[in-house]
Amino acid sequence: MAARELVVLGTASQAPTRTRNHNGYLLRWDGRGFLFDPGEGTQRQMLLAGVPSSAVHRVLLSHFHGDHCLGLPGVVQRMSLDGVAHPVAAHYPASGQVFFDRLRHATPFADLAEIREEPVTGPGRLAEDPAGVLEVRRLEHPIETYGYRLVEPDGRRMLPDRLAAAGVTGPDVGRLQREGALRVGETTVRLDDVSEHRRGQRFAFVMDTRMCDGVAALADGADLLVIESTFLAEDAVLAHRYGHLTARQAARVAAQAGVRRLVLTHFSQRYPDPRAFEEEARAEFDGDLVVAADLQRVPVPPRADAPGG
Repeated sequence: MAARELVVLGTASQAPTRTRNHNGYLLRWDGRGFLFDPGEGTQRQMLLAGVPSSAVHRVLLSHFHGDHCLGLPGVVQRMSLDGVAHPVAAHYPASGQVFFDRLRHATPFADLAEIREEPVTGPGRLAEDPAGVLEVRRLEHPIETYGYRLVEPDGRRMLPDRLAAAGVTGPDVGRLQREGALRVGETTVRLDDVSEHRRGQRFAFVMDTRMCDGVAALADGADLLVIESTFLAEDAVLAHRYGHLTARQAARVAAQAGVRRLVLTHFSQRYPDPRAFEEEARAEFDGDLVVAADLQRVPVPPRADAPGG
């Protein structure tokens, strides 16, 4: 079965700690790889996590603060060293082009990887990927910042009992899916008769922001939401001043948006005990909650209509 999971490469905010590397998150989705916010040390974290550079098909930067992008030079150079054969798209705020150029060409090296620059110029639909549609929303931080959302197209789930009753078997199942209708004996079997609507899965990535409309739009109906929770509520004034969320705010967003699995991350070094984030978030969100740790793997929840899902 193809993997859909988040590989957590780092969970620290501005300053790394002994146990937390700077940011880095790889979403693996049916053979596609989306690397979000590769902070300093991401290349090494990928090695520790058993993730090759060839697993990355898109690199997505929310903004150009160092803890979200200083690992880019190492990742790009490793792609060239490893001879990654496929093109890699790079998304980042267009206003930071000068910073991207510096990171992309930080040192001399054999520049062999094909990096396709696709900067973000505003909210909306960003790109179509084999995994689904990538969308972006503007967030509220001291510099231009965007959050990302991956939306898998809706589909159909075939119902074995109805297929059997209609006499549709073998290659005819695929033909029915392609053509929408199939003649079986004296009867026309339509796709709607033997299947049901299947909602596409959704992933959202929200970093470095105060509460704003973009946060809610990204989180809406997400199966997996990765969201910053830099501060605890006791420091809410600091959170707002520096353009961040508290764990309580992040959890409240998830509850209101109907999120199925919530991943809290981007923790300030001022808090040594991660259990405090879980305790605070539980006051707002009673669903599936993960307080992220470096090198952790977090599966995308099974489809809501799947057995046991």
